[in-house]
Amino acid sequence: MTITTSVSRKRKAGTKAIKLTAGILAVVFLLAGILFSRGFFLPCFLMAGLYFVYEAFSERDYEYIYGNGRLRIDVIIGRRFRRTEHELDLQNLKVVAPHDHEAVDAWRKGSGTEQIPKYDYTSYDDNVPYYTMIIYEDRKLIKILLDLDEAMLAQMKRDCPERVYR
Repeated sequence: MTITTSVSRKRKAGTKAIKLTAGILAVVFLLAGILFSRGFFLPCFLMAGLYFVYEAFSERDYEYIYGNGRLRIDVIIGRRFRRTEHELDLQNLKVVAPHDHEAVDAWRKGSGTEQIPKYDYTSYDDNVPYYTMIIYEDRKLIKILLDLDEAMLAQMKRDCPERVYR
């Protein structure tokens, strides 16, 4: 059985301001190019390009695909580009628990005793609980933050009952 969960990352606070500034500057340079000199057309096209590139790459979505004891995490940038970030075998799982659970205290930022690489694939939404996964990937221990739904969490609990906490 395969379970798929899609997570959309909340936009950062400055995103609108940056896009608005780039759009306004593109219009100003366009008008300056029409009224004064064609030399202003190059900055106009650069600002318009910056606007569209920033629009495309500032939007991130994540997709978790879990089945047959394997978890795949894909990053979708700008709703166009998909890249597989992790393919994890849950046989190498140490623990999955809510971020404030005592089972992940050793890897907590600031107060933990072990420092490991961290990957954040959450939505940044304060109303959505997120989970911490500690797992071996390529013989290296890593920490992954995830917004797991109930169906995926229940399936993981069935597959690894002693390592998954709710």
